[in-house]
Amino acid sequence: MRKQTDLSTYIHSAPHRNYSPIKRIVWFYVNALVFKTSIFPSSRLKVSLLRFFGAEIGKKVVIRPGVNIKHPWLLSIGNHSWIGENVWIDNLVKVSIGNHVCLSQGVTILTGSHNYKDPAFGLITGAVTLADGVWIGAQATLNHSITAASHAVLTSGSVATKNLEAWFIYQGNPALKVRPRLIS
Repeated sequence: MRKQTDLSTYIHSAPHRNYSPIKRIVWFYVNALVFKTSIFPSSRLKVSLLRFFGAEIGKKVVIRPGVNIKHPWLLSIGNHSWIGENVWIDNLVKVSIGNHVCLSQGVTILTGSHNYKDPAFGLITGAVTLADGVWIGAQATLNHSITAASHAVLTSGSVATKNLEAWFIYQGNPALKVRPRLIS
């Protein structure tokens, strides 16, 4: 008989568990009331709250309504970067966003998955790094352990399952390199 998935044996050992439960609970409500809604459209307020909770945030960062950030203490965003409406940063481990990066509407950044070969469905995590000048198109997804090098582009609706080389445009699911990025 084949082994089967047995979620009753899953051990929740996510790295974020090392942080204060009170801090995680307070962030849950701040995220729900300020970030995930349109009630507070101010980027300045959101940037201040992210810094308060331990995020490293550069100058002139724009954070639009509807953004969902799992753990701000595992987030860094460089100068002049934009986080569009309904972006989900599911950061169980570090997410680093460089300078002049654009995350368009509905982008999903995942830092975790599960080992489908493990009967207990064990957690797999890996940091995501977006270098300076990267543009992630609307509704695109970056999976765990991805680095998008300088000025790489992931087009709308695409899924990055491997690293993105500098100055190239990637498209599809899984995303493939389609052409160089030229800025004129």
